[in-house]
Amino acid sequence: MALKLVGIAGSFNRPSKTYSLVSHTAKLASNAYGFTQVVYDLADVGPSLGTSLWRGQLDVQAQSVLADIVAADALIIGSPTYKGSYPGLFKHLIDLIDPLELRGKPIIITATGGGERHALIVEHQLRPLFGFFTARTLPTAIYASDRDFTDYRISSEALSQRIDDAVGELSAFFPKQNEVLVAAE
Repeated sequence: MALKLVGIAGSFNRPSKTYSLVSHTAKLASNAYGFTQVVYDLADVGPSLGTSLWRGQLDVQAQSVLADIVAADALIIGSPTYKGSYPGLFKHLIDLIDPLELRGKPIIITATGGGERHALIVEHQLRPLFGFFTARTLPTAIYASDRDFTDYRISSEALSQRIDDAVGELSAFFPKQNEVLVAAE
């Protein structure tokens, strides 16, 4: 059975640098480890997120996205930076997850922002959030600013290296595709 990787970008905007970063990272991880993958943003979750106080009040579309998140073998979480933190509806989506559902799950945390002054969102906001869930946030967090993109595509070598480093850290949980092939021979 194939392992599943789910990416969630905490943005409604399309196109989105956050979505681009999450999907790029998910593609690299899927290629390296053989995951099946799906990437969502908040538009995929839909409007019921903003009107639901409890998980059971979400519509079918939003419940399906949440079910994918909690069933994933690994996650890539991305947040745009809004006034030094993650957006409220992104946090509300995470609040609807039972803490035990993310326990021990490997997570690559990513964030985007307009400039470097927001770079600490990954360490001061996202890592503690998923620490509460006792998830396994990988040591290398990824932050990207506007200057790391050209037309919503990653164009920075330093950012590409950081993504490669974070994806490589998944090997503590999953064998790489080439390692599986060698072991099978």
